[in-house]
Amino acid sequence: MKTFFKNRFVILALAAALGAGLWAVKVGRLHGPQLSKINAAKALYHCPMHPFYTSDKPGKCPICHMDLVLTEEEPANDAAQGAAAPREFTLEQVLKMKPGELCMLHKCKMGNCLMVMTEEFARLGKCPHCGEDLGIVIKDLLPQDHGPVKLGLEKRQMIGVTTETVEKRSIHKTIRAAASVAHDAELYQAQAEFIEALQALQKAREGGLEETIHQSEALADAARVRLRHLGLSEDLVAEVSRQKEPDHGLLYAHAGSPVWLYASVYDYEISDVKPGQEMTAETPSYPGKIFKGVVKSVDPMVDMKTRTTRVRARFENPEALLRPDMFINASIEVDVGSVLAIPRSAVLETGTRRIVFVEKEPGFFEPREAVLGPVAGDFYPVQSGVLEGEKVVTSGNFLIDSESRLKAALQGSSQKGAHVHGV
Repeated sequence: MKTFFKNRFVILALAAALGAGLWAVKVGRLHGPQLSKINAAKALYHCPMHPFYTSDKPGKCPICHMDLVLTEEEPANDAAQGAAAPREFTLEQVLKMKPGELCMLHKCKMGNCLMVMTEEFARLGKCPHCGEDLGIVIKDLLPQDHGPVKLGLEKRQMIGVTTETVEKRSIHKTIRAAASVAHDAELYQAQAEFIEALQALQKAREGGLEETIHQSEALADAARVRLRHLGLSEDLVAEVSRQKEPDHGLLYAHAGSPVWLYASVYDYEISDVKPGQEMTAETPSYPGKIFKGVVKSVDPMVDMKTRTTRVRARFENPEALLRPDMFINASIEVDVGSVLAIPRSAVLETGTRRIVFVEKEPGFFEPREAVLGPVAGDFYPVQSGVLEGEKVVTSGNFLIDSESRLKAALQGSSQKGAHVHGV
């Protein structure tokens, strides 16, 4: 009897299991895709203030005790949406960004960065808040053949290390150039031909003959092109067109007649020269005497041999002291304005780049490759490489440079990088 009931129980259990299996198969056929999708997308909660803390259930953040919020599901395939190419920034540009700007450059789950970017995270290309990739390319400013240097107080004093803060300064620069008083017979002849062509064109128009007018216009245009080819600007060509005769100061000097000075300015300084600037001139013929003139034009061509551009300036010559072909030392004062600048003594010229050392903390010096503008007096305008408020080494940087190169060489040969020389 017991065996009968036992066998009956086993049969019922098997039947129940079979029925449950058939029901599961049926439900799976009807709702399988929906159920699998729900199970795959697990709910994830995070803290609004600390998005790196996540949980699979609602609750409170253990750091700030704020309520956790549900993280919205992100698109699974970035490629399907066309991921944008990484944007390129320099390190100082990233460090200058305000909170919130960095997260606009990458897909941050939080959508709003509350922490200021640090140099360490910037070099890693990570958000300091959520730890995600920034999605930008950072140009590293550290030269590959230099390494950071740490010096003790005694050694800094021994080699005479001094620093100066990088700040905005009102600076001026002096452009100096070799010049001469013009003796330009070719330009004199070109001016004469242009004036004669314009006079002939005027007469042709008064006569009313179309053929003669066209011929005169062609001659005037050719004469104009020649003046432009000789380096005259459009303004100077227009000035010549109003003259009744060519400028005799191009051939000889006489009292009361102005003369022209031709100054050869190097191409790296020519962008600072503009018509209307004052030019001063000195000559060994009259020691201590200063002549003053005005820049009238900058030639559109560069001399291939000397890499200079001719600047034309007009000088009054009441005493006829300036004579054609006289050698002149010319200079132009340029107001650069208020710009971020570093002292000349802080810059180490390598021939292909400029290296400065920044004191990140007392005794710790970091090499930087700086991009600088043309020197202005005792300062270089800064385009990139250092930030306002940083301290740069102005004395003792040659010895620091030697240590920096030595450290980089040793690190490259040993594949280590933990030891810092010069402590």
